[in-house]
Amino acid sequence: MNKKRLIEYVLVMLSVTSIHAQETNASTQEYKLWYNRPAQVWTEALPLGNGRLGAMVYGTPGTEQIQLNEETIWAGRPNNNANPDALEYIPKVRELVFAGKYLEAQTLATEKVMAKTNSGMPYQSFGDLRIAFPGHTRYSDYYRELSLDSARAIVRYKVDGVQYQRETITSFTDQVVMIRLTASRPGQITFNAQLTSPHQDVMISSEEGNCVTLSGVSSWHEGLKGKVEFQGRLTARNRGGKIACADGILSVEGADEAVIYVSIATNFNNYLDITGNQIERAKDYLSKAMKHPFPEAQKNHTDFYRRYLTRVSLNLGKNRYGNITTDKRVENFKDTNDAHLVATYFQFGRYLLICSSQPGGQPANLQGIWNDKLFPSWDSKYTCNINLEMNYWPSEVTNLSELNEPLFRLIKEVSETGKETAKIMYGANGWVLHHNTDIWRVTGAIDKAPSGMWPSGGAWLCRHLWERYLYTGDTVFLRSIYPILKESGRFFDETMVKEPIHNWLVVCPSNSPENVHSGSNGKATTAAGCTMDNQLIFDLWTAIISASEILDTDKDFATHLKQRLKEMPPMQIGHWGQLQEWMFDWDDPNDVHRHVSHLYGLFPSNQISPYRTPELFDAARTSLIHRGDPSTGWSMGWKVCLWARLLDGDHAYKLITDQLTLVRNEKKKGGTYPNLFDAHPPFQIDGNFGCTAGIVEMLMQSYDGFIYLLPALPTLWKEGSVKGIIARGGFELDLSWKDGKVNHLIVKSHKGGNCRLRSLNPLKGKGLKAAKGENPNPLFAVPAITKPLINGKAKLNKIELTETYLYDLPTKAGKEYILIGK
Repeated sequence: MNKKRLIEYVLVMLSVTSIHAQETNASTQEYKLWYNRPAQVWTEALPLGNGRLGAMVYGTPGTEQIQLNEETIWAGRPNNNANPDALEYIPKVRELVFAGKYLEAQTLATEKVMAKTNSGMPYQSFGDLRIAFPGHTRYSDYYRELSLDSARAIVRYKVDGVQYQRETITSFTDQVVMIRLTASRPGQITFNAQLTSPHQDVMISSEEGNCVTLSGVSSWHEGLKGKVEFQGRLTARNRGGKIACADGILSVEGADEAVIYVSIATNFNNYLDITGNQIERAKDYLSKAMKHPFPEAQKNHTDFYRRYLTRVSLNLGKNRYGNITTDKRVENFKDTNDAHLVATYFQFGRYLLICSSQPGGQPANLQGIWNDKLFPSWDSKYTCNINLEMNYWPSEVTNLSELNEPLFRLIKEVSETGKETAKIMYGANGWVLHHNTDIWRVTGAIDKAPSGMWPSGGAWLCRHLWERYLYTGDTVFLRSIYPILKESGRFFDETMVKEPIHNWLVVCPSNSPENVHSGSNGKATTAAGCTMDNQLIFDLWTAIISASEILDTDKDFATHLKQRLKEMPPMQIGHWGQLQEWMFDWDDPNDVHRHVSHLYGLFPSNQISPYRTPELFDAARTSLIHRGDPSTGWSMGWKVCLWARLLDGDHAYKLITDQLTLVRNEKKKGGTYPNLFDAHPPFQIDGNFGCTAGIVEMLMQSYDGFIYLLPALPTLWKEGSVKGIIARGGFELDLSWKDGKVNHLIVKSHKGGNCRLRSLNPLKGKGLKAAKGENPNPLFAVPAITKPLINGKAKLNKIELTETYLYDLPTKAGKEYILIGK
């Protein structure tokens, strides 16, 4: 070996050793939420979940409360809610829009187009498990924890010199809730346990075998009778002492140890079929779970969970404030810049997705799976003009791809119900989804027109199907979902119309989600040719065209869509340099609306780039500056992603700071609750997921024809590492940095092909070469954006880009490549 190669070999081995050392350091850090008092309110309780079951643990010594959910307990029954009057009135609404009578159009749409039957059904709580411990109100040395490393809640305290501990899991493998009760002295476990529910007319009884049952049916809502039947079953296994059950109360007295089990099941099979047997299902879950001793059950549960969790680790520094409770760490964050709290919040987002979206189940809804009400805010449904999509932004990039399966099944199911709705409401082929849906997969226009007259939900959901292909290159998957893409594209092809001013092809009637415009003096949202609609249809049709080439099918339809794309409005830059939100230059520079819908093209889409579309990049930045930073929780999560795409790490970090603002009982303050739930307020889980995705965007981006390393690294994160994140093209990255520069990188190629890397500092490694021309990897193809229209009064800023280094790394599937920073 010559001297040069020997030096290179030594450098690589040192790099590997350093990476392994950092990974070891990251893996030895604990990630947990902890508190020194019980939860007083639901947003202080600790969330557990296994995809199907959710539990919120309060940890009160005297009477434990564990609020319970089962993902299929929804009000109502199978139905669709398309309004047949819409077929007659949508053309009339459109005429009013084109005449500039926006408020009249909106009023007519509310009266004649919105659903007449119902606006979707609410997701509902099952109820509570309550466990009373005599004498435990005189406790001391209290400790409560949610372990993100093991998906387990722990409560410890002392009473009369005895230390008590409760460990609660919602078992992924046994599909029940388990609570193990132990004490430091034998014979000390005594309690009464019962199930309660806010549902009307529930039946509670005791059965042989020391089992309590609670049976009920979901609620009537908006004239639709609830027909989801459910049953919960409660029992325990004790070691020592006595156990008894009567009058709906399970009692254990003087035991050395006890394990409480709760199973819940419903009659729900799918959105069309509720003929299951909830009693037999609940019995089956319980009997199977009780065959395993708690240590075995806990190990199986933790092993299952950690298969997902440990794929990604994030190390932003030492846990300097580990002795301070989690709520206080959030409260102090603006002053402490607590890097370990950010890493904890990141893993908490991944934890929530693992716990609320398991293959075979329902997707994470507006509150994931956790809801303590019968009629929660916004019914805790699937809001499709941002919130459902945001829930799944971390799925691919944080190495949780399989957790998309419930979302993809929802998309397939709304494409089925949406086909009926498209015909009834629009007289069109294909399928449509408006701004919201529920477990019954309703696709009509719901609520009132200011939010509900928006037919583009299906287009946005289709983007998730296409992203799966871009991340995996899986043509078998692409072939399976291509009909869904095609039929959504067909709907818009048949329903879009030419507007009278520019003769552009537009969606009408529609809105820029939930934001009023000055064309109506701020009184209406209803409009035509909104920027977000144009961006969504562009993405949808472009994906169909690309898929038709990849799959060698539907060439005529693809050719037709290429022509239709030329007829659509380009993106526009308005008179004060902003990216226009509407077809007309209506944007108010003082508008701080929570939705930033027209910036979809910047994130999560890839239509706006500092390298390819600098004018649009600057205009998007101007729009975001004027929108302001503080907002609802989920909006700030989106803004983290947007500022990362704008390559401004310090501003993205500022939004994380705004997100990590403690909210206790404030009514109109977005931020984070003591249990790290996102505060809209009230609780919406999308802010957790949006911020988690945004943290990755700060460290790595892969939308612009290359993988950009540390594109938006904040000044404060001078040193750190992230392991296991996924870039488009099927590349898995282990990345560490020092002094804000790439230190070393491992690229694991799942698919093979060219890996193009952009770095702020030079890189060195075997096979690495300077990049030339377009990236030959088709999974990194970038869209051809129509030249924007720019108002003559607009003053644009020159985009100042930091000098970077662009490399190509040819890879083979299954191989790893080690690079070091210079």
